[in-house]
Amino acid sequence: MMISGIDLNQLAADIKVWGRELGFQQVGITDIELGDTEIRLKEWLAKGYHGTMEWLGAHDNKRSRPDDLVPGTVRVISVRMDYLPGDTQQIQTLKDPTKAYISRYTLGRDYHKLIRKRLAALAKKIDDTLPEDYPNKHELLNRAFVDSAPVMERPFAEKAGLGWAGKHTLIINSQAGSWFFLGEIFTFLPLPVDQSEQPNQCGECSACLKICPTDAFPQPYELDARRCISYLTIENKGPIPLEFREPMGNRVFGCDDCQAICPWNKYAQFTQETDFLPRHGLANSDLVDLFNWTEKEYLTNTEGSAIRRIGYEGWLRNLAVGLGNAPSDLRIIEALQQKRENVSDLIKEHIDWALEQQAKPNHRRKRKIKNLNKSSD
Repeated sequence: MMISGIDLNQLAADIKVWGRELGFQQVGITDIELGDTEIRLKEWLAKGYHGTMEWLGAHDNKRSRPDDLVPGTVRVISVRMDYLPGDTQQIQTLKDPTKAYISRYTLGRDYHKLIRKRLAALAKKIDDTLPEDYPNKHELLNRAFVDSAPVMERPFAEKAGLGWAGKHTLIINSQAGSWFFLGEIFTFLPLPVDQSEQPNQCGECSACLKICPTDAFPQPYELDARRCISYLTIENKGPIPLEFREPMGNRVFGCDDCQAICPWNKYAQFTQETDFLPRHGLANSDLVDLFNWTEKEYLTNTEGSAIRRIGYEGWLRNLAVGLGNAPSDLRIIEALQQKRENVSDLIKEHIDWALEQQAKPNHRRKRKIKNLNKSSD
């Protein structure tokens, strides 16, 4: 296919080579039609499953109509990049109630900047191939996105052949599992689209639904974010509802249970990006050590990290819940009591709950934590 002297078939092939050179494990190209995805989104919003994430219902239909968001868009270039660090003792940390479990995607530097920079470099390579007289070259955009705008990245990734949407709603690739980030470039170039959409291969498996500590899946392929630990510990700015505090266990920033249990993740590849490797011992730190950080230490040790999103108050709130679920320990009780003197009412509420939990018999709470996590092996 030739337009203004540009071989679009060759350009599509070149884009995939350039993408791999820039560190993306896979690049796919799709058109901008999402079928009934827009209807399903509105049905999901009507159920209130988005909680306080009001932006998911904003921007009219721009989220599902790329040409409304970036006029002139006719294709979406979808990419994925592995992020799982190797040898982080993931399950051991999750099962040790004295340790803080932090979602694997945020152990290193914030992925947004790295992936956006790589996507911008890819977009520039595309721009540089176009002759000056290419129609509308200087009026239209090849624009990169990484969780930074109303973009339905998972449906586009699925349509571009990067995987299928699993029952936990995340994208699964039959050769790479699900431990990867997604990003997109909206382009005005009518590139040939990929026909390699992967069929759904979840079959009868429901491991991800059963393992969820807070029963956040009303049914397969549907998430009630209000019950999800990732939402509760990150997006939620208020108190952690009482019913979810014990099930949270030691998960203080996000939750990976539904991915950790997925059989397809035996094919996951460890990341080669040094920016995604754990920093400051966050892969298996003690809960009480993190709770004892001053605000200055928190800001220093989370510089450039997605953990900064929740702020020091959210950090203490989540850790207080984790400490409440830990075995009774004088060091924990002293740390909670000492911190209580100079914190907000929100944090005091969670510290008081944690102190009440610390007063309960250890054997009862240990058994609850063990039962929650035993099927993650």
